[in-house]
Amino acid sequence: MALQAGIVGLPNVGKSTLFNALSNAKAQAANFPFCTIEPNVGVITVPDDRLSELEKLVHPQKVVPATVEIVDIAGLVKGASKGEGLGNQFLGNIRSTDAIIHVLRCFDDDNVIHVDGSVNPVRDKEIIDTELQLKDLDTLDKKISKSEKNARTDKDAAAGLETLRALKAHLEQGKNARAFEVNEKDKAKHIDDLFLLTIKPVIYVCNVDEQSVINGNKHTAAVKENVQHENAEILFISAEIESEIAAMDNYDDRKMFLEDLGLKESGVVRLIRSTYHLLNLATYFTAGEQEVRAWTIHKGMFAPQAAGVIHTDFEKGFIRAEVIKYDDYLKYKTEAACREVGKLSIQGKDYLVEDGDIMHFRFNV
Repeated sequence: MALQAGIVGLPNVGKSTLFNALSNAKAQAANFPFCTIEPNVGVITVPDDRLSELEKLVHPQKVVPATVEIVDIAGLVKGASKGEGLGNQFLGNIRSTDAIIHVLRCFDDDNVIHVDGSVNPVRDKEIIDTELQLKDLDTLDKKISKSEKNARTDKDAAAGLETLRALKAHLEQGKNARAFEVNEKDKAKHIDDLFLLTIKPVIYVCNVDEQSVINGNKHTAAVKENVQHENAEILFISAEIESEIAAMDNYDDRKMFLEDLGLKESGVVRLIRSTYHLLNLATYFTAGEQEVRAWTIHKGMFAPQAAGVIHTDFEKGFIRAEVIKYDDYLKYKTEAACREVGKLSIQGKDYLVEDGDIMHFRFNV
């Protein structure tokens, strides 16, 4: 399941530095705008202590963690919605992602130029928001025009037109589509097919200096005030610190470095977990001698759909799933022991898979 989160922001806010810390891919991090032209894609491992615990019990030949793809999208500028600064290409790259990681510069440094000459993360956020909203309005206008013609003979189109016009008024107030109040039925029927940019879930990453990584600063306080009604997550991360951590090969050195800064874990780890949560993802495991593996699913998936993540044949020929809860596996140590004490359950097509389930599928095609 190749799910993507796109890193966006103005030029020179620390996107590529953060991306390099997240990924083994090496995007160019330079002190000038547009150093990243083509979107760089990194496959990021999702930290999960449960996988390590299963490895200790099963002793498999290999361990495969869950992953999320992170896309470093070149910096947007004013006028991107009209094609300025390769805007159409950049906005198209955002459209193909499942969620947005919006990086805001929240540090002062005269040696790192800002595209607008001063540090103001709220202004920067609003520039990006405006460009995405303008592009969404353009998309919306085209559908409204089409719906107006169909509404004369189609009652469903007429009902949808009312929803679309309300959404347009919402966007014209400078609000993002993700904050538009609409029931799920109308959203699915009239809005989802538009693939709007501002409807995507978002994490705001405040790129701060070392001294502000725990409690923030005046810039992060301004961001928190500005986004308080958006129901969005905010993380304080120092891209510079993360790049230093990424350069350390020794785990103990990294741990000591974090402890010296008063941090329990790196910002990268927190960001990956937040992205996984933002995309509404869950993990189930398969555990055998050949392989212990974490499989990524959307929360709310039933057993056949979860099996289909491994292979489409598993879903087509699904018979049943054998399920052990993670805590039970940890307690009884082996699949055989879990079976003996009745902690292995047989589940059918209506079983809702839970995060942490250890599963074995029976199928026939």
